[in-house]
Amino acid sequence: LHFTGHMASTSKAPAQNRNLPWVEKYRPQKLDDLISHKDILSTIQRFISEDKLPHLLFYGPPGTGKTSTILACAKQLYKDKEFNSMVLELNASDDRGIDVVRGPILSFASTRTIFKVQHFIFMCLYSLILICTFSSCVLSLSSASVIEKYTENTRFCLICNYLSKIIPALQSRCTRFRFGPLSPDQMIPRLEHVIQQENVDVSPDGMKAIVTLSSGDMRRSLNILQSTSMAYGTVTEDTVYTCTGHPLRSDIANILDWSLNKDFTTAYKQILQLKTLKGLALQDIVTEVHLLIHRVDFPPNIRIGLLIKLADVEHRLASGTDEKIQLSSMVAAFQAVRDLVVSEAS
Repeated sequence: LHFTGHMASTSKAPAQNRNLPWVEKYRPQKLDDLISHKDILSTIQRFISEDKLPHLLFYGPPGTGKTSTILACAKQLYKDKEFNSMVLELNASDDRGIDVVRGPILSFASTRTIFKVQHFIFMCLYSLILICTFSSCVLSLSSASVIEKYTENTRFCLICNYLSKIIPALQSRCTRFRFGPLSPDQMIPRLEHVIQQENVDVSPDGMKAIVTLSSGDMRRSLNILQSTSMAYGTVTEDTVYTCTGHPLRSDIANILDWSLNKDFTTAYKQILQLKTLKGLALQDIVTEVHLLIHRVDFPPNIRIGLLIKLADVEHRLASGTDEKIQLSSMVAAFQAVRDLVVSEAS
């Protein structure tokens, strides 16, 4: 999602939009409303103006504007009355397999439509098929031939997070665009616009926490803003971290201090008590502790060994192992590092 600060800044949302999630309520409706990836937008705008729109492949992390861009492109190409008949949207996470290609895609792609617009005939040279989270190999192999066969009157736009999930046969038939994470300078103006429209009380540290936790994902930032404001009324650093279940920086500092300066039993019990009290996930703790380790003045060889051990803990957590056992492993890694530092110093 990418937005401009001037979009609908004074107008009130229609009544039917009041209950929408803010992600959808403030989704940009035109290409001009998108503010990042200007090079991509200018290229697509040129394709449209010259009537040379190719098949498109958008890839990149979630919440970076892939879906918003193609929907805005489709709304620029077709008016509201034409939109539903000219645009087919599929989610390949749900609609997968050869039946999807033989059914709705094949039927839609083989249809050519003529519209009467005011006093002249507008013949649609192509309709648009939008496929989100495209990753199915069966669907990919079947779609390659369909894309080639119906190029005259149909354009495909494939959206995915990882380019490696798309087979080369499909990649070669599409113009590829990568959507990178948004920068804080791009996210903050739109967040401020939503805050103003929704009359949300946000502190400066709360805004910083939202931008930090969203990691360039505009969708996630809006979801955090909405959920925190509804749950606590005021959006501060503490309420943002509490609402998302993410450990506070002070909590991570305490965990690191206990792990390095307390004995094993005390450190384990205190971390487990904090983790249980605040409902923290060990994987989030490991991720944040890992970032803090780079700021601690460890000898290089000791830092390398510790990071490898934390990576092993994170890998085992991803495999579904017991959190208490992995917490013991993490504390043990810090205890071993402390002993190494002491022995080297002496």
